[in-house]
Amino acid sequence: MELRDIEIFLTLAEELHFGRTAERLNVTPARITQAIKKQERQIGALLFERTNRSVRLTSVGEQLRRDLQPVYAEIADSVERAKRAARGKSALLRLGLMPFNTTEQRRYWDEFRTRHPECELRIRRCPYVDPFEMLRGGDFDALVIWLPVHEPDLTAGPVLFTDNRILAVSEDHELAGLDSVSIETLADFQHVTSPRMPDYWEDAYLPFHSPAGRPILREQVATTSDELIEMIATGEYVHVFPAHVTRYWAVPHIRWVPVPDLPPLDYALVWKTAAETESIRQLAAVIRELRSDS
Repeated sequence: MELRDIEIFLTLAEELHFGRTAERLNVTPARITQAIKKQERQIGALLFERTNRSVRLTSVGEQLRRDLQPVYAEIADSVERAKRAARGKSALLRLGLMPFNTTEQRRYWDEFRTRHPECELRIRRCPYVDPFEMLRGGDFDALVIWLPVHEPDLTAGPVLFTDNRILAVSEDHELAGLDSVSIETLADFQHVTSPRMPDYWEDAYLPFHSPAGRPILREQVATTSDELIEMIATGEYVHVFPAHVTRYWAVPHIRWVPVPDLPPLDYALVWKTAAETESIRQLAAVIRELRSDS
């Protein structure tokens, strides 16, 4: 079985959807089907049960997944280490960012790369969906996310920046022309949330109740920034953001209204305590030093 075919099998075993698997691997659904049929012929048994509504692993497929997953991960890690060595790198630090102001934090990234050229710093946007689990699952080595983080297995490190809060509304919304709004006003409107956030963490971003005790309701769930902006543009929903998004999102049909009595957000470096590496400690040290000098 070729390495690419193993990757296709394992990705389909995770997604259980031919279209999503093809999109994730940047191939056609026909290529996925072809690879799976080839594997089933070689093994002599079905690996997936397919219906018009679902795809699921057979018992043979589940056994193959369990056997191949650690082997593939080891091979992929070996290939990645070889690629880094060819570039003169001996370490990799994968950093996920929830804020949008990556370029404003360039001084941290540039200084780290200057001091530690042996480490490849790879920065990516962190999806809205369950970032703590992505950290625990090894998708990222560290995250830049808002505080507080009260997870017993995670370490909250130095703060990179602090940002004020603004409310996004549609251009024809009744709040669009105001100079500011209060937290109490937020209870008059429907908001959007992201799935699988710890309650305390979501409450730090947007309280569940106003100062007068009125509920601030979250009626809809969004999993991407594009989906979120589209919901706001309908005029049915409003959403609170950190103020830096106004410098990065040119959205003509959205208006931004300050919320001065909503506490600012601290964004900090966070990592899995048991997976702390020298590269993480080095990045944290750079952030602490540069932050103290500013």
